[in-house]
Amino acid sequence: MIKANFHTHTTLCDGKDTPEEMARTAYDDGLLALGFSGHMDQDVHMDWDAYVTEIRQLQDKYRGRMDILLGVELDTLYDPASCPGAEFRIGSTHFVDVEAECDTAVDWTPERLETLCLEAFGGNWMALVRAYYELEATTHDRTECTFVGHFDLVSKFNEGGKYFDETSKEYLDPALEAMEYLVGEGVPFEVNCGAMARGIRSQPYPRRELLSALHEMGGQILVNSDAHSADALCGGLDDGARFAASCGFTSALVLGHDARGEVVMREVPLGEGAQ
Repeated sequence: MIKANFHTHTTLCDGKDTPEEMARTAYDDGLLALGFSGHMDQDVHMDWDAYVTEIRQLQDKYRGRMDILLGVELDTLYDPASCPGAEFRIGSTHFVDVEAECDTAVDWTPERLETLCLEAFGGNWMALVRAYYELEATTHDRTECTFVGHFDLVSKFNEGGKYFDETSKEYLDPALEAMEYLVGEGVPFEVNCGAMARGIRSQPYPRRELLSALHEMGGQILVNSDAHSADALCGGLDDGARFAASCGFTSALVLGHDARGEVVMREVPLGEGAQ
């Protein structure tokens, strides 16, 4: 079993369970490392000081038993100054950068996504896709993220090609261009198992064509559950690791505190998690 997760949400943002409940479940499930990563974006953002206080208390409580990290999921369009002291940052693109009366998020509901495409892009799905990946390419520059979150989130509601063909050159070209730029910046990508575990998608993010290309580009990965509840904390982690292996990866990265208390990354064989 993968024994670490670094994409975790709680009641302090849009999760269903408290940080204490998430930590207890992680420990009971045998995780050796747990990274909290509450949202900071224009729709969902925490009381940062309260969040830091609570996670620091849990770090003290579990010290020597489970390594807890104080992270953040920072949106590409949100201010990095909103999360001082974060030990790691997930750089995620939830919104497209357009002026529109409608919601500009790509991951709330299919209906909101359809409205966004119609009102901001005249019903042109490929225009929306291109805008998303053009912004996604700037994620590291804007957030100085530790790793990229759910790279192809724009496809969340596109199972079965409902809106566009994710295997087409028209779709893959802007995605691969963004990916290549981010790999060049030296930033790893997460294999995000959340939507797959919830039955929304049949594959993790990034999908097979993109994850295989990431391997060919020499990119690195972490495997995360993007859990919004305690019962989903380990959801899909093993499936995500197997999926990554089928795309050519033999190892993943994990985060942890070193002897000085600094957060470092290290590489482990897939399947060994944080051992």
